[in-house]
Amino acid sequence: MDSVTETVSVAAEDEGTRLDRLLAARLPALSRSRLKALILDGQVTVQQAAHETARTILDPSAQVKSGDAITVTLPPPEDAKPAGEDIPLNIVYEDDDLIVIDKPAGLVVHPAAGHATGTLVNALIAHCGDSLSGIGGVKRPGIVHRLDKDTTGLMVVAKNDQTHRALSKQFADKLESELERGYLALAWGAPERPRGTIDAPLDRHPHTREKQAVRTGGREAVTHWELREIYSGADGKPVASLIECLLETGRTHQIRVHLAHIGHPIMGDETYATGFKTKVARLTPAAGEALIALGRQALHAAILGFIHPRSGDRLRFESPLPMDMERLACCLREST
Repeated sequence: MDSVTETVSVAAEDEGTRLDRLLAARLPALSRSRLKALILDGQVTVQQAAHETARTILDPSAQVKSGDAITVTLPPPEDAKPAGEDIPLNIVYEDDDLIVIDKPAGLVVHPAAGHATGTLVNALIAHCGDSLSGIGGVKRPGIVHRLDKDTTGLMVVAKNDQTHRALSKQFADKLESELERGYLALAWGAPERPRGTIDAPLDRHPHTREKQAVRTGGREAVTHWELREIYSGADGKPVASLIECLLETGRTHQIRVHLAHIGHPIMGDETYATGFKTKVARLTPAAGEALIALGRQALHAAILGFIHPRSGDRLRFESPLPMDMERLACCLREST
């Protein structure tokens, strides 16, 4: 692929504007950080008049002049690192700007220490190929949000920088009605009320770095929940429940920590439900076997709704419980 150039003419009202700010306003497909990198790399030139020789500008804060013709050169995008891998994907929706997938359990979203290959990013690089724009400098998918390795369900991924920025804005801390993220969780016990809101700030656990905890002064975290089903044990008392959770914020491990905080941790959660292992004895043999076979936290991203950045249409997707969670729910239901 050859280099691409974009030329911007400076109007009288733009006189004195910073170079990087003007380019960001005129070239919305490029982020300001990307434009700054291009300027520092000598990829931006300015020409005051047609007969003058264009000169390279290396200062992002340089002020532009009326009549300037500014040319930005976009080098060919680099191949993505890591490399693409032929990993099957359950694709729910795809177009030129984004892709929605239904993530299975066990699939890590992004390469990291201990998971350099076999991730969702590896799979998306291979699947999307040249449909990744590379306008940000590297052909790679834009991860807007993440699911834990063992959490299943719906995710949206951007194919270009402009879509990535627009979706990231929708996923920002203070969410409005255009974004909808709903989860289904099989939890120990059952809340006494049919619905409620957990408003409890989260921060890194003071003693265990890999965990999150409810902590005063932490980042705001709000989860709205609604009770869907109650499952009784052999003694007739609630042993588990199906809870739907809607996120108002999207913190790491938010639902897992919040449900544990109100005394109903997610079944199978080895991190936040360690004190509930003795409750397995209250399950029927079939339900106990289903929980062991699950081998993960019983959490599924079941609903995803957002505004398409290009068309402005509202998209909404639903995913049924995966087979392992459905089997556990059926066994719990049969024992009720």
